[in-house]
Amino acid sequence: MNHRPTAAPWRALPAAQQPEWPDREALDAVLDRLAGQPPLVFAAECDALRHRLADVARGEAFLLQGGDCAEVFDGAGSRAVPGKVETLLQMAVVLTYAASTPVVPVGRIAGQYAKPRSSPTETRDGVTLPSYRGDCINGHEFTAEARTPDPQRLGRMYESSAATLNLIRALTASGHAGLHQAHAWNREFVLRSPVGERYERLLGEIETALGFIRAYGLDRSAGSRPPEFYASHEALLLDYESALVRTDTRTGRPYAGSGHLLWIGERTRQLDGAHIAFAAGIGNPIAVKLGPTALPEDALALVERLDPYREPGRLTFLTRMGKDRIRDVLPPLVDAVTRSGARVAWVCDPMHGNTFEAPTGHKTRHFDDIVDEVTGFFEVHRGLGTHPGGIHVELTGDAVTECLGGGDDVAPEDLHLRYETSCDPRLNRRQSMDLAFHVAQLYREQARPRPPHPQEDTCDTTSRTSPPAALTTSAGSA
Repeated sequence: MNHRPTAAPWRALPAAQQPEWPDREALDAVLDRLAGQPPLVFAAECDALRHRLADVARGEAFLLQGGDCAEVFDGAGSRAVPGKVETLLQMAVVLTYAASTPVVPVGRIAGQYAKPRSSPTETRDGVTLPSYRGDCINGHEFTAEARTPDPQRLGRMYESSAATLNLIRALTASGHAGLHQAHAWNREFVLRSPVGERYERLLGEIETALGFIRAYGLDRSAGSRPPEFYASHEALLLDYESALVRTDTRTGRPYAGSGHLLWIGERTRQLDGAHIAFAAGIGNPIAVKLGPTALPEDALALVERLDPYREPGRLTFLTRMGKDRIRDVLPPLVDAVTRSGARVAWVCDPMHGNTFEAPTGHKTRHFDDIVDEVTGFFEVHRGLGTHPGGIHVELTGDAVTECLGGGDDVAPEDLHLRYETSCDPRLNRRQSMDLAFHVAQLYREQARPRPPHPQEDTCDTTSRTSPPAALTTSAGSA
């Protein structure tokens, strides 16, 4: 029986960055099988994240989003998964205390298996083959067999995502990465990092606060609750995403069952394209990447398309400008959206705009450039009186040598030692913690403003009070 929707609105629109599957019948068979599987996440979980992101949009919380550039199947269930979860929760402890505001941890995990590419092909020594597009499409090895898109990999993506989510739920439910454990890891970082002495004072303050919590028995209730943790990925492969759309029995509203938060990338955010149409039809919180060429009218059009009912938490903008552009390009975008009355979350991706090739030939990023873009992001929001809502970084819990600089001062000649990424370079655990302490200092230096909404009282709310129980344009039906 064919369970898949056959007339989803996005199917009639141009879809960028989709692989050329050589066997359509094999693809349809895989998608039919996926359509009969349980969703990886549930609508109620997605709604819970949307409510937390509403706090971010109102200036009452901070989003910490991070993980692999591109996951690999061999990493599902391995030590790499706990390492990423632990690193994010370590960072969250530091940021929560320094900002005196809740932190929402979201992983680039359990679904980040596909990557857009600037060229559909790659040439080596006169041989041209399809580009590697992520483990869910083809293999990394430079052979014709490995680089041929294989639809069976979509089934393996579902299985690997399920295994990863099961491990994350077990880790968080068991208290493995609870508040006191994450703080113990932070102490280890400060003791062992070459730059750890910079952060001893802040770490001491956190320790004093935890001692107060223990002394008054407050940790008995707080400690019994597992830390929250959500999964996100780029909604790139629309056939896969559509096969996992499920209708929420509570509301009749369709949700993507592949992840809690989905984002649309810089290369696929065309207003008349299939990806935006798909995102408009699902109930999950949605994010969109905005690069240095984004204009205020682009941002406003995306708000109208993806958040017509002005739901705080529905839409997040992930800005990826580069350190040299952030201070010039971001202000008019934030100002235009704020003046429109929309409440979106603004989050800084300081990775993708700062990538370059090292003399060794490795694709890399410099830690100082990443910090500079985050600093510019905070400066812009400080100047406008708006809320710097979070950071979105590519990181791993492993001691890789992929990004230059940081506390360990990774040099170009060190890149080959543990350059393990399948795509873009990631911060290692120490660099990630170093970044968390830098962001904490930014919060300390700048009082957190309350976001202004100058047109909130004049905005017409009669037609935008709340979305209908079931959207008329859904990802799963005509």
